[in-house]
Amino acid sequence: MLSGNRQKKPFDLDQFVSRSTEHVNRALDRFLPSERTRPTTIHKAMRYSLFAGGKRMRPALCLAAAAACGGAEAEALPLACAVECIHTYSLVHDDLPAMDNDDYRRGKPTSHKVFGEGIAVLAGDALLTQAFEIAAQCRGWRRYPHQQIIRELAEASGSLQLIAGQVADLEAECKKIGVSQLRYIHERKTSALLSCSVRLGGMSANCTAGQLNALTDFGYHVGLAFQVIDDILDVTQTSEKLGKTAGKDTEAQKATYPSIVGLDKSRKIAKQLTDKAFQALKPFRGSARALESLGEFLLKRDR
Repeated sequence: MLSGNRQKKPFDLDQFVSRSTEHVNRALDRFLPSERTRPTTIHKAMRYSLFAGGKRMRPALCLAAAAACGGAEAEALPLACAVECIHTYSLVHDDLPAMDNDDYRRGKPTSHKVFGEGIAVLAGDALLTQAFEIAAQCRGWRRYPHQQIIRELAEASGSLQLIAGQVADLEAECKKIGVSQLRYIHERKTSALLSCSVRLGGMSANCTAGQLNALTDFGYHVGLAFQVIDDILDVTQTSEKLGKTAGKDTEAQKATYPSIVGLDKSRKIAKQLTDKAFQALKPFRGSARALESLGEFLLKRDR
């Protein structure tokens, strides 16, 4: 007779991330033109940044959200790949001299350092466009038709969300801004795409309205907490540990949570946002173990 108090087997996050990364990488390799396809330079540049060794957290969140809603990985995979293309495009452009002017990303020279600024701009453009070509291959679902899926991706990456955050970030450089303006930047520059990732995963499982609301709430708070933690790490960790140049935000006189409210309060804000993210998953009653574990990993990281 089994004991009613028997502990659940711990969720193996490493195995989940390893498997999802492998599946996403294989799918991205199929979706993208090969390096031999003309013009070869642009396809080499696209693949250089896309396969630079990132953790594939946004695709993993997409696949985990699908699993939480009882969906199949195969249904969510094109959307997971589309989100990763958009994320990578944003990094390529973010690193440009006209933007953050960073020489390293994921421990490797950034795209413009390898291919030049012109090709880096075009590689980012191409990855953004590729995202919609990939997403268009999904079939759509009863509650979420094809048109809604594409619109979801477009809105998250458009001038009211992801790009809005980048614009506000640029305009805030060397200026004194308040916490509300900084939150606006983080909501759009980081939280929008993370929230989109989990929403698309849920949609691929034809999730209920209640499930979609819970996923949205989770993604929003994870995105905000993630960026606050990123701000903290920029002033507390080394470049070697981060895999990118540490202290760049301070050097560029960018507004960050530590620069506005201090390190201690920043940590308190991160904890509050983290608690709200996990609270959002309660309606899933234990079926969102992958999402919970990914949240733990993202929000308790040290790099």
